Amino acid sequence: MLKDLLKADRSYRGFDESVRLTEEQLTDMIDCVRYAPFSQNYQSFKYYLAWTKEDCAKLQPCTHWARDLPDLTLPHPGHCPTGFIVMCYDTRIGPGLQRFMKDIGICAHTILLRAVEMGLGGCMINNFRPDEVAAALELDPVYQPCFVIALGKPDETVVMPDLEEGGDYHYYRDENDVHYVPKRKTEDLILNKTERK
Repeated sequence: MLKDLLKADRSYRGFDESVRLTEEQLTDMIDCVRYAPFSQNYQSFKYYLAWTKEDCAKLQPCTHWARDLPDLTLPHPGHCPTGFIVMCYDTRIGPGLQRFMKDIGICAHTILLRAVEMGLGGCMINNFRPDEVAAALELDPVYQPCFVIALGKPDETVVMPDLEEGGDYHYYRDENDVHYVPKRKTEDLILNKTERK
């Protein structure tokens, strides 16, 4: 079951805008984050949930997608996410954001795995300006945006071909707009005896 969820959990950059996310769905994803591990159990993130068309319209221009495909505009017009979760560091909790950087990935992946389990999908977005997001959402300065997760009903095909040793690991799209994400083979991830000291 976990492996199936992991295979379905791709970075989707195209969504069916007719499928609107709800506050209840996003809240359910955050409920799952409660059970994730945290550094020293600080639980120092708060989450801004965006599901209305107005909030999504505020956030979409603050995000930048698919850096490896600079000639494409993604998401394509009419295929934007219908929900966002903005992870914010609560500056009143803990010694500073740097201390919790690994927790960001743990929490974001937990959210995305729950989204996939719900028949949805998303994309982790680190290419954004926190000050723009904070201004667009009119956040109190104690909350620092540190990560954005776009969510919705995926409306694109993502394929994961095996990556040959020494091959190009960059993702790409073909003439049919199919998205390819080369993945290293399992045997290429494991140190063999000659690579150990």
